[in-house]
Amino acid sequence: MEFVDYYKILGVDKKASESDIKSAYRKLARKYHPDLNPNDKEANKKFQQINEANEVLSDPEKRKKYDEYGSDWKHAEEFEKARQSQRRQTSDADGYSFSGSEYGGDFSDFFSSMFGQSGGGGRSGRQAKFRGEDYNAELHLNLEDAYTTHKQTLTVNGKNIRITIPAGVENGQVIKLKGHGGPGINGGPNGDLYITFVIADHPRFKRAGTDVYTTVEIDLYTAILGGDVMLDTLSGKIKLKVNPETQNGTKIRLKGKGFPVYKSEGHFGDLYITYSVKIPTNLTERQKELFRELAAS
Repeated sequence: MEFVDYYKILGVDKKASESDIKSAYRKLARKYHPDLNPNDKEANKKFQQINEANEVLSDPEKRKKYDEYGSDWKHAEEFEKARQSQRRQTSDADGYSFSGSEYGGDFSDFFSSMFGQSGGGGRSGRQAKFRGEDYNAELHLNLEDAYTTHKQTLTVNGKNIRITIPAGVENGQVIKLKGHGGPGINGGPNGDLYITFVIADHPRFKRAGTDVYTTVEIDLYTAILGGDVMLDTLSGKIKLKVNPETQNGTKIRLKGKGFPVYKSEGHFGDLYITYSVKIPTNLTERQKELFRELAAS
């Protein structure tokens, strides 16, 4: 099996910390992301290599196996079992016994023999099957995307995957697509694809679970006399009735106008609104005089 240097792919040293690996991965993933490099096969290939390298090096257990066994790290457990068998000098069912000096620490030759490649010991047709590697990817959404159920197409390992994203997904939420990871070995099952959702901050709305918070600016006259204001929400425009003598910082709750509950159709959180009263500027002398009269009364 050809050796792939994951450290070289991420551009980090073998002694790199977890934070160094994470930082390098995020930087390269942004640079080579398919959304920023449409129809660029080389960039897509590089993106897949980056994800594969991060999947191994960001996991302490996998990284330890990779550092010890190189390209054969996926079969580390099988090697350890076989090595214990060597120490006991017990022959297998085909009458073939492993000797400690035969492979001399060459893991690639050992696995070629053990798992059915040319030069192997034992009868043909007894190749061990191994599950493919799991892949990890990020899917970036804005708040409006996460508000509605919709479809998106992902490109993974050169293949387009059409998925339905349910309304209400959370920032950092992970979903699994079974069988869309790396190919299995010797007819083993494919690995899985794990997708992490990254939801960008919104300029006007702040989400907290299924509740949404926003600030609505009203003029001084509406705050004093009352009136109606229009608000653009994630679900469309709504009319708000402002009570007379509304104070700056007043908070109201609109039940059921928040974020949809994940995989619970028809259920929503609440929308919390804070009124911010805007003080008028550039007043005429007459307007100022009226305020003086109010202040003196």
